[in-house]
Amino acid sequence: MGSEALTDRRFERQRRQLIETIRERGIHNLEVLRVFDLVARHLFVPEGVQHRAYEDSPVPIGFSQTASQPSLQALYLQVLEIQPHQKVLEIGTGSGYQTALLGHLAGHVYSVERIRELSARARTVLDDLRFSNIALLVGDGTIGWSRFAPYDAILVAAASPDVPQALLDQLAEGGRMLIPLGDRMEQTLTLFEKTPEGMRREDITACTFVPLLGRFGWAE
Repeated sequence: MGSEALTDRRFERQRRQLIETIRERGIHNLEVLRVFDLVARHLFVPEGVQHRAYEDSPVPIGFSQTASQPSLQALYLQVLEIQPHQKVLEIGTGSGYQTALLGHLAGHVYSVERIRELSARARTVLDDLRFSNIALLVGDGTIGWSRFAPYDAILVAAASPDVPQALLDQLAEGGRMLIPLGDRMEQTLTLFEKTPEGMRREDITACTFVPLLGRFGWAE
């Protein structure tokens, strides 16, 4: 515990600077900003890139994957307006950093990762931080996690050529999903909201993510 506290102090100034950068980039939700102060990003990235943990940029985490840009993750959380009683599905656990942010915002978090080693690494850190409301699954994220559906919010942290119908089907009434849609080079972060009148769609911003691989995404 003591060494972890020392490490936290070593990165404290960088973390505060990152929060200020996120604020400058349009994130005004105070609860979202608060959870970025609660979660130490350096704990979730490989030791060799910990010095970059508080840059507002993607960081490599192995297996040709990255931890997403923090201000973009903050935008996800702000747009989805996640509440403490809600149930959330995350597609792409990755490093587990965004999973931890969600763990502070939502009632229950279910996160799917196709790469077993990344899921195991994330589980270790999340357990060390004593999260009890996060469940992880190794599997094909494009088919979701139907066992615990429907979800109030779904976050897809990888780029798909089209929106997987299986994920739309797992949205609760009034639920929202954010997913990057486009080709492998560039995408548009797209919001889907399930309303009584049908599915509402809204383009949020241009973005670039690693491809979503699986049955209803890109082929391996």
